[in-house]
Amino acid sequence: MSKPDFAYAIYINASREEVWNGLLEPEFTRQYWFHDNVSDWKQGSRWEHRAPDGEKADIVGEVLESELHERLVLTWARPADEDRPARTSRVTFQLGDVDWPGGPWTSLHLEHTDFGDDHEMRDSVSGGWPMVLSGLKTLLEKGFDHVQPA
Repeated sequence: MSKPDFAYAIYINASREEVWNGLLEPEFTRQYWFHDNVSDWKQGSRWEHRAPDGEKADIVGEVLESELHERLVLTWARPADEDRPARTSRVTFQLGDVDWPGGPWTSLHLEHTDFGDDHEMRDSVSGGWPMVLSGLKTLLEKGFDHVQPA
């Protein structure tokens, strides 16, 4: 089995439902990701990572798998590249319960794979995902005031 192009794990002192909503609901994502994630999150549906003004999607894709509060798999591409398989990657979020004092705790494992010839995207997400997921953790554990940009 080959290693994924990018993998990251984080542990968040929140329920799986809270983490799931934090990843997908625009009222949360705009607070730490500074974009809205927009979709009905059903398998086969389109999703968009939109700027706060709602006019421009920076990243688009399709929901490949969606298991409520457990697993989400998406395609990931710039709008100009969404019909180019060699420039469309794949993101998998896997959530699990963690038995640790002071819970609930949730493990969030992310894999971003299948970059094809899009080395720029690979480099971009390698720095971006840790910041995004750290922002999510801070928002869920401490609240909005701790993740606002300076």
